[in-house]
Amino acid sequence: MTLSVRTTPIDGLLVVDLVVNGDARGWFKENWQREKMVALGLPDFRPVQQNISYNEETGVTRGIHAEPWNKLVSVATGRIFGAWVDLREGPGFGTVFTIEMGPETAVFVPRGVGNSYQTLEPRTAYVYLVDDHWSPEARYTFLNLADETVAVDWPIPLERSVRSDKDLGHPRLAAVAPFQPKPTLVLGAGGQIGRALGEEFPGAVLLTRAECDLSDPAALDAIRWRDYGLVINAAGHTDVDGAQAPEGRAAAWAANATGVAALAVQCREAEVPLVHFSSDYVFDGQLPSHLEDEPFSPLSAYGASKAAGDLAVSTLARHWIVRTSWVVGDGHNFVRTMAKLAVSGASPSVVDDQVGRPTFAATLARGVRHLVESGAPSGTYNLSNSGAVVSWFELARAVFAGVGADPERVTPVSTADYAAGKSLAKRPAQSAFDLGKIEAAGFAPGRWEVELPSYLRRMPVP
Repeated sequence: MTLSVRTTPIDGLLVVDLVVNGDARGWFKENWQREKMVALGLPDFRPVQQNISYNEETGVTRGIHAEPWNKLVSVATGRIFGAWVDLREGPGFGTVFTIEMGPETAVFVPRGVGNSYQTLEPRTAYVYLVDDHWSPEARYTFLNLADETVAVDWPIPLERSVRSDKDLGHPRLAAVAPFQPKPTLVLGAGGQIGRALGEEFPGAVLLTRAECDLSDPAALDAIRWRDYGLVINAAGHTDVDGAQAPEGRAAAWAANATGVAALAVQCREAEVPLVHFSSDYVFDGQLPSHLEDEPFSPLSAYGASKAAGDLAVSTLARHWIVRTSWVVGDGHNFVRTMAKLAVSGASPSVVDDQVGRPTFAATLARGVRHLVESGAPSGTYNLSNSGAVVSWFELARAVFAGVGADPERVTPVSTADYAAGKSLAKRPAQSAFDLGKIEAAGFAPGRWEVELPSYLRRMPVP
């Protein structure tokens, strides 16, 4: 027999045919061989703990237990009848697969699939590798071995088997709450992007900066990252001008660079994919439209700290860096400021030689969801709203018009004149992105000119 991997009716449950070499002395097998098995289609689940269940008698029957980790089960000595039931939420719920196993077979069991077996020989040793350490806080889902719906055809009738009192008390399928997928974790949930992500990912765990500060290593160490299926980092130090001062520069680097690098390490070790938000400030703004692979050329301390964070995230095998600009969401932003000035009767002067496109936070959140759920390749994606490339001055006039004020009250001013006498960081003059890559991935951002009126209606100015 050659080493092979077979699929089953349960999604992700795989049977591994092992090579067992033996002679008069006994036998030898490679029970887990990462390079060979991954090449054949077994997930690279990187086990961290091995357990052995020894069963003295024939007819010992254990299960049905769905656990919060992946595992590879096999037999060291003896034989078993193995039975698995998909207890995960979804169309496969209740699907059953059974097989008789000896040392020549292993089965990869995905997280949330109920596992059970019955010994067919005395002194059977059942072995399993798992990809997370056992914890008393781990949550299981159970199904009764005698459930009539899944109707496992046990070789030894259950009434003649050896079972624990606990297993006898498990619920029938109709009473089982389906095993839930790992939730998404959103960092920086109190910001504009974080709030939009909370709307787009309703089951996500949302942590504000007060609950998890990226610049605090202890805060990162306190999180069980393996408990999450996806991490979205919407946190960061965003005081662009303040980052020019020594204290502000240190704070920006602690959150946007050092903290992000530490987050990337945590995600790598836990094998959790990471979504991270980048900025137009990583460029000097000399090109009329920025592609994803443009070399970094930041003009400010803030931009440099964001570029460093991007580099750290890019080292992960599974990541999406979403580069954006001119964010407009639920919170303090340019559009809300201009709307307040418009209704208050003010007549602001606004810079007319910095151009780009606004990005509504809801568009960002939808784009992230698309990238993740479509399985888009890891990498960097530009994401802003589409539409005309405009200056801040032109956007301000559009806001004034949108709230019924006279746009002529907004007057243009150059960046040099506006910055005179102020301690401001340098901004990129050109912030427009080429959106070809995100569109090729199947997501078409809406035009900002269409989104602006609905935003102004949803976010009335007091």
